[in-house]
Amino acid sequence: QVQLVESGGGSVQAGGSLRLSCLASGITFSSYCMGWFRQAPGKAREGVAVIRHDGSPTYADSVRGRFTISKDNAKNTLYLQMNSLRPEDTAMYHCAAEAKVFCSGPVTTWNYRGQGTQVTVSS
Repeated sequence: QVQLVESGGGSVQAGGSLRLSCLASGITFSSYCMGWFRQAPGKAREGVAVIRHDGSPTYADSVRGRFTISKDNAKNTLYLQMNSLRPEDTAMYHCAAEAKVFCSGPVTTWNYRGQGTQVTVSS
């Protein structure tokens, strides 16, 4: 059974930082595409970042230069370091996983996702 469990969310002021973690089980972590997406109340899901098997990342324009995605295959854990946070970053952040060769397609549509961790940024 695949499980993705996020942690690390919280409330911060604008300009602050948070580090999200996602512990994966039930998958061969190093063989999966991993990513993060977010959803704010009343808004559509938005892909945030993806990391491929080789560790190469892709970011949404809205977070590029501020967020960093990384993973530790030995710990089956995905990370999202979020710096220079803005009020518009407020959302529920979800970890996602998919067994794809090229990690293509929107991360918001991937098969496996966690319950999410809330990030709230105040101005």
